[in-house]
Amino acid sequence: MFRRRIAHIPALLVAAAAAAAAQVRRPKQFLNIGDKKPPGYTHVVTSPPGRMIFVSGQGGTDASGKLAEGFADQTEYTFQNIGRCLELAGATFKDIVKINYFVTDMANLAELRRIRAKYLNMDAPPAATLVQSGLVEGLLVEIECVAIVPE
Repeated sequence: MFRRRIAHIPALLVAAAAAAAAQVRRPKQFLNIGDKKPPGYTHVVTSPPGRMIFVSGQGGTDASGKLAEGFADQTEYTFQNIGRCLELAGATFKDIVKINYFVTDMANLAELRRIRAKYLNMDAPPAATLVQSGLVEGLLVEIECVAIVPE
C-alpha cells in the first residue's frame, strides 16, 4: 500500500507543476516580420488568455450624438467614444490588440496618426488595418477594435 502511494507522487508533482505554469501570465507580445518596425501598427500581437472585448465601429459624434464637423474633431470624438466603450467593459486603450480604421479620404492619414498617438501606445501599437471607405453621409472616420483583458 505504501508503494502505491509513492507511485502517485511523480504524477502529483507533474500536475502541480502544470497548474503553477498555467497561472504564470505571459505579457502581450508585439511581433514584426524582419527587423523593421512598420509605421504605426504591429504585424502580430499575441495575448495571454483573457476576456475578449469587441467594440463595434464608433464614429465622430459627441456625447449628445451630434456629428462633429471636420476630420480632426470626428477622430477625437471617435477615440473618446471607444474609450467609453472600453471603460464600460472594464478595459482601457492599453488592452487593445487589434484596431481597424475606416476613413473616407486617405489624405487625412497624418491627422489620424497624430490623434491616435494620444490614445494608443505607439511604442507597441496594436495590429491594425486602414481602409478607405464610403461611410454614412457626413461621417469621415469610423474605428472598431478588439481588446483582451487578462483575468
